[in-house]
Amino acid sequence: MGCGKSTLGKKISQVLALPFIDLDEYIETQKGKSIAAIFQEEGEIAFRKFEYQAVLDLIHSPEPAIVSLGGGTPCYFDTMQQISDSSHTAVYLKTSIPSLVDRLFDERAKRPMISHLSDREALVEFIGKHLFERAPFYQQAKVHLTTDNKTVEELVLELKNGLA
Repeated sequence: MGCGKSTLGKKISQVLALPFIDLDEYIETQKGKSIAAIFQEEGEIAFRKFEYQAVLDLIHSPEPAIVSLGGGTPCYFDTMQQISDSSHTAVYLKTSIPSLVDRLFDERAKRPMISHLSDREALVEFIGKHLFERAPFYQQAKVHLTTDNKTVEELVLELKNGLA
């Protein structure tokens, strides 16, 4: 969340001439409601089940694409194993906690997982806890890119070199 998956995904999809799919938007289209509404009406567990099925659908799609997963997506079920077992490449965009807080604080209302956090200190704690818990899953990605203080163009070049 907030590491630049959508921004970098859109740019690399242009460079590679592949479609870009944001997993949350894909789920919203499939379910006919917003992620926030799914969380509110059906709960996080139901959302994670929809999310996992969407990942499986995209993995097995005959059409190649650049897919931006949610920050929690790799951590549920056997998602990372499914990606690893496929011909697809998972990329971890590693971003520092201070950078994430700077990017996310003013966007809290749009993000169900952090909308309840009232101050920066609470957001720092939330992000730190989640990064710690999610690190074993993120570390399974084939390619790791550190995003701090880099332009989208620099990251695209690094990603292209990492995939070559």
